[in-house]
Amino acid sequence: MKARMLIVWAVASCLSLSLLACGGDDDDDEQTDWSDWEGGCEEDSEFDIAAETSWQWQLTESIDTSVDVEVYDVDLFEVSQSVIDELHADGRFVICYFSAGTWEEWRDDADDFPEEAVGNTMEEWDDEKWLDVRSEEIRSLMQDRLDVAVSKGCDGVEPDNMDGYLSDNNSGFDFDGYDQLDYNQYIAEQAHERGLSVGLKNDVDQLVELEPCYDWALNEECFAYDECHRYEPFVEAGKAVFHVEYVDKKADGEDLADDVCGDPAVEGFSTLIKDWDLTSWLIACD
Repeated sequence: MKARMLIVWAVASCLSLSLLACGGDDDDDEQTDWSDWEGGCEEDSEFDIAAETSWQWQLTESIDTSVDVEVYDVDLFEVSQSVIDELHADGRFVICYFSAGTWEEWRDDADDFPEEAVGNTMEEWDDEKWLDVRSEEIRSLMQDRLDVAVSKGCDGVEPDNMDGYLSDNNSGFDFDGYDQLDYNQYIAEQAHERGLSVGLKNDVDQLVELEPCYDWALNEECFAYDECHRYEPFVEAGKAVFHVEYVDKKADGEDLADDVCGDPAVEGFSTLIKDWDLTSWLIACD
């Protein structure tokens, strides 16, 4: 899920719970067994992004094109064609962000979504609602968004909100983890059919099953939640794990970087320290 502001009471509650509830150690942090899922992808490295590729993630404000990195991740709908062209001219690989799992009221295509496939409001985001990923109309609309990515010259896409099946998200629909796996596979296949590289955003509990479908991964705060070890399938496959840890105040960035950068938990990752608004500000772990 996209960046969420830290809530003090949630942190306090987590401290009072058991290690299992808040991440715990590796022995308690077992991944759900999805081995009876009937779907799946054959491994294909054509669109892979290599491990430890440098990157910048900026979804708000005017894009600063001067950051010396190999990959830029920008908002599909907000980024101008001229910025994409400039990034390409500078040799950058351009990933375009869009939400594949939620309805966003400010998007140009918001009126195209069928009412029956738009569910509950996302926590902390009053202008976003979960989508029913089983809907053929929703899948068709996501094809349209992928077509926009192609028309703008995006090299890859970052589909967000790919874990609506989790009970904590309270989507308003009764789809389960298997429906989510099918949908996430569908999005990856549709991206590849259009010649786009595609990354798996979060959805930590389904990494093993979906790694063959996806060309790289993007994670928010696995270090904070003691989940970075779960990305071993992507690391072992030589695929990039674009990783972000957040600070409330930019002044705290260096201290967080001292804690995160160089830690064995993020070995093989492309780690950034970012602000919650995902402006141009960053600290990159070398």
